[in-house]
Amino acid sequence: MDMMHTPEGVFEITSAPEADLVVLDGLPLYPSDDPRWGAFTRFGRVAVYERTAPGDITERCRGARIVLTNKVPFTEAVIAALPSLEYIGVLATGYNIIDTAAAARAGVTVTNIPAYSTASVAQNAIALLLAITNRAEHYAAAVAAGRWAACPDFSFRDFPLTELDGKAFGVVGFGNTGAATARIAAALGMRVKVFTSKPAEALPAGYEKTDLDELFRTCDVVSLHCPLTPSTRALVNADRLAMMKRSAILINTSRGPVVDEEALARALSEGRIAAAGLDVLSQEPPLPDNPLLHAPGCFITPHIAWASDEARERLMATAISNLDAFVLGTPRNAVG
Repeated sequence: MDMMHTPEGVFEITSAPEADLVVLDGLPLYPSDDPRWGAFTRFGRVAVYERTAPGDITERCRGARIVLTNKVPFTEAVIAALPSLEYIGVLATGYNIIDTAAAARAGVTVTNIPAYSTASVAQNAIALLLAITNRAEHYAAAVAAGRWAACPDFSFRDFPLTELDGKAFGVVGFGNTGAATARIAAALGMRVKVFTSKPAEALPAGYEKTDLDELFRTCDVVSLHCPLTPSTRALVNADRLAMMKRSAILINTSRGPVVDEEALARALSEGRIAAAGLDVLSQEPPLPDNPLLHAPGCFITPHIAWASDEARERLMATAISNLDAFVLGTPRNAVG
């Protein structure tokens, strides 16, 4: 099989005009010419695109049996326009970009990649918290700028530091990532409170199950780990933000629309909560006028919590094993 770059910059491993397997937006995982994509050639002729605009989906997937997508959406109309399609592999955990009902009617199997980034997302949630409480990057930059060298004292400090030991850490959603984040918080000496559908006796010893409003009222840190559903959309709204302590910190590494961004920006600007650490926003990349981009005390990372080297390797391995199972007639991680 031949490897080449087309004029559009697409890496292909194919000797035919149409591929059997098409990757529509591979760049968040690996560049299109990364040799790791070659692992998919055992499923047929492969084409890897780094990005795909909505208007290009059907043309790029025409004739393909297998499509892998991260954020490129598959509507009912797109699925209907691809009669050869048998399988959509979502290269992520969330699969709301796929009309799964339309896929089922068309006989198309849809799979996702669960739990590949649990440790990485939990680590990032705590990293955001520590960025707010300890300002290590701020102080390192100040030292590099010569401010400590110019200080007459042995200890230079221009921003307050917060000790987390003994503080209340609230976890909204107690799946794999929520539980992993709670373990790190507990290791820091924090008292863990949990809002979950699980019974209290299923929680680790020392964790307290509580209702949602009580969690927002009493916790020093609230960390969101819930899926995006109609009931969780704008779960963090003006009313719940008003319940929080003025010293409280909100962390969101789940889904952007779980937070009412206008309400959070107002709460930060008016000092009604101390800070927020976010890895997700309602629109990604954000529009330049997103009010959180310049809100005081708002620390935003560009949806990178999932993207450690180790997590991406697990994602790729699971994508391949999902396909192996599909080919054998025993689909794994099917959704719908």
